[in-house]
Amino acid sequence: MTRLRGLAVLLVAGIWACVGTPKVLGVAGTAPSPKAAWTPPPAQQTPSDTSGRPPTAIPADLEQRVNRLTLAELIDVGLRNNPTTRITWANARAAASAYGSARGAYYPTIDGDLTATRIKTSATQGRNAVTQSLLVPSLDLSYLLIDFGGRSGTVGAARGALLAANYTHNATLQNVVLQIESAYFQYIANRALLRAQRTTEQEARTNLQAAEERQRVGVSTIADVLQARTAASQAELAAETTEGDLQTSRGALAVSLGLPANRPYHIDSTAEELPVSLLSDSVDVLITRAVELRPDLAAARAEYESSRSQISVAKASRLPSLQLTGQGGLTYGAAFQARNNYAIALGLRIPLFAGFSRIYDQQEATALADAAHARADALGQQVVFQVFSSYHALQTSARRVATANDLMASATQSNEVALGRYREGVGSVLDLLSAQSALADARAQQVLARLEWNTSLAQLAHDAGVLDLKGGSSLRLQADSVQASSPPR
Repeated sequence: MTRLRGLAVLLVAGIWACVGTPKVLGVAGTAPSPKAAWTPPPAQQTPSDTSGRPPTAIPADLEQRVNRLTLAELIDVGLRNNPTTRITWANARAAASAYGSARGAYYPTIDGDLTATRIKTSATQGRNAVTQSLLVPSLDLSYLLIDFGGRSGTVGAARGALLAANYTHNATLQNVVLQIESAYFQYIANRALLRAQRTTEQEARTNLQAAEERQRVGVSTIADVLQARTAASQAELAAETTEGDLQTSRGALAVSLGLPANRPYHIDSTAEELPVSLLSDSVDVLITRAVELRPDLAAARAEYESSRSQISVAKASRLPSLQLTGQGGLTYGAAFQARNNYAIALGLRIPLFAGFSRIYDQQEATALADAAHARADALGQQVVFQVFSSYHALQTSARRVATANDLMASATQSNEVALGRYREGVGSVLDLLSAQSALADARAQQVLARLEWNTSLAQLAHDAGVLDLKGGSSLRLQADSVQASSPPR
């Protein structure tokens, strides 16, 4: 007996060893131990795109202009490649199908049925054996006549969900456009800043040569040379740092377009040459426009309407419903002529008691509708604040551009005077380096002020709900522009 028990244990252990953890796609189903990583099958290590095309690419009609893409073309590329737009579009199409399905409740339901039967009985108790074949086609009809708002509530909820999905898709498009514009302006700002810092670096080298010449003829000390050399190294270091930031912002722009960060491309940066202006529209006009046009706010309102329709559905579940049903068919057999049959019924369903669940369902639907209404109100208040904040940020940034231009003009003159005085031997190297530092800071402030104005304009257009899919808007700017002197190229 003991030997048989041992053989049974060995047999079970052997079977388990053969079975073990099930494999998946040819590899072990789990990792061999808690401290080891699971090794996926080779086919799963590099996901492939089954659509037959690269998942992200520059469209063929823009590929020839890849060396000079405008902002509108960049946005077009981003909208085609960005996965979030595909997600919201698919959600909208699913909601449209759900709405069409819900409207089907207004039509009768007709189903067909076909039954084929072969019967064979044995001869028993004086009865003859029977062999018979039957074919029975039939139609079933069902039509809801009255349900006191349940059917219309379901359709209304589906309609609201469809509107919300479409508005959400529109809001996503505007978000992607804003993301691309922000990355675009950051890139061209870093490029302008790098040009400005290269100019500063060249000026620092010129100052260093002047210091070395004065030290060579004996009118200055080695301390002046060392200070000028330090300033030149600092200018070079700042330019190298900005060059790294430029490459990073270039990669960020590519990613916002749905492209690999190392994808070669060039852009047309004429946007940095557009005139800077104050806004003509008042903040109250823009707030009114935003409340009317913001797609995310419209989506919140549609969700509220959808929630209100669910209340009708819950109420209808507590009320009677009247339904018409009908059935008709034919029976074909070899031993008799075709027989037809039909039945028509009118049914009244009266809900009596379901453990108070229907009452709680109605209370839940009402509470959810109240919550959706509160979310829409909260978003409306947030929209007003966003427009108000963006409006004043844009107006402030426009004035900053003008101030930065004045700062640039005065710093340039101060640097020229300090350099002339130093070369004539009546100025100190400290005065020259201080003027050079102020000029470098003025150049940076000029670039950053322009960046802030560009991004503030795009942000206000987005917040007001008027940002179009080419990066433009219907915002009205004043005719008198802030005069901007471009940084050195």
